Amino acid sequence: MASIAVVSFRLGGLDGVSIEAAKWTAALRSLGHHVTTVAGSGEADHLLADLALDATGPVDRERLGEVLADVDLVIVENVASLPLNLAARDALNELRRGRPTLFHHHDLAEQQARWRHLPAPLDDPAWAHVVINQRSANDLAERGITADVMRNRFDCSPPPGARESTRAGLGVSDDVVVLMPSRALARKNVAGAVTLTRELGATLWLLGPPEDGFDAELDTLLAVGDVKVLRGSSPTISIHDAYAASDCVVVASNWEGFGNPVLESVTHRRVLALNHYPVARELLDFGFHFYELGEVARLRSAIERPDERERERNLDIARRYFNLDDLPAELDGVLTRHFALAKH
Repeated sequence: MASIAVVSFRLGGLDGVSIEAAKWTAALRSLGHHVTTVAGSGEADHLLADLALDATGPVDRERLGEVLADVDLVIVENVASLPLNLAARDALNELRRGRPTLFHHHDLAEQQARWRHLPAPLDDPAWAHVVINQRSANDLAERGITADVMRNRFDCSPPPGARESTRAGLGVSDDVVVLMPSRALARKNVAGAVTLTRELGATLWLLGPPEDGFDAELDTLLAVGDVKVLRGSSPTISIHDAYAASDCVVVASNWEGFGNPVLESVTHRRVLALNHYPVARELLDFGFHFYELGEVARLRSAIERPDERERERNLDIARRYFNLDDLPAELDGVLTRHFALAKH
């Protein structure tokens, strides 16, 4: 059994990095490892505010070093991949030189125009790298860094969710509901989701809050969109309830490191309208069948007359290639191969 620390800007939230870090933490614990979580904000065993995304001061390297001193391995979740807190990135790079460290890259700065000026990940003989898509593996390879591809994993038998009571509580019992299960950011292309919803004559449910200063733009967009919009959720509504209450899921993004709602729509057996952002094409290569944003007539038909065989085929692909049940064995292989850390 090994002692492992998982470190990130934030943990315990609804962002993709937090969600995937939680899956890894659970899988590592199921293998018998002792896992400690460290983050700048959110929920973690150790909260060090100078690691947070919005921290502006220097990192207390002595304190960070104390927290990480006695662990066998540190897993760094995106801090060096999308280094929005350069002080945190630099502190971890310095402290982990020559020490077993696994960098789990969800986003690379060079892949988004607004972050392209930020530094790329570094490497060290004691380190290993894991990415969530082949594009990132190729980009790192161009810099001389070898990375394993481990795509995000999902519960392929999620709870069914409460459709009718959720819809009644939201006041949309008679509506076609299009769910956008993500935060509102510029790259999420909320405008594309609004256009699709209007053309379907539906209600848009925007589940997550605006971030990165998108508040005013979102308010303007929704005000002129001529679409009924639900914003946010409540503690009594689970993500499973949200999927159950929807008739169609939309992922309109122009860029995603992975795009968890794509697979979540499959595991919750929902129709998906998908914008073909670059990594989405990798997912489509597995054989999934989804609908494009502009296929309004076909989407309307799929909503009104669900094709259960199509949904089952998609779910079979998810079970084969993206199954959360397989994550512990996959992680065990990586830890054994790179760090000789096998389950007890």
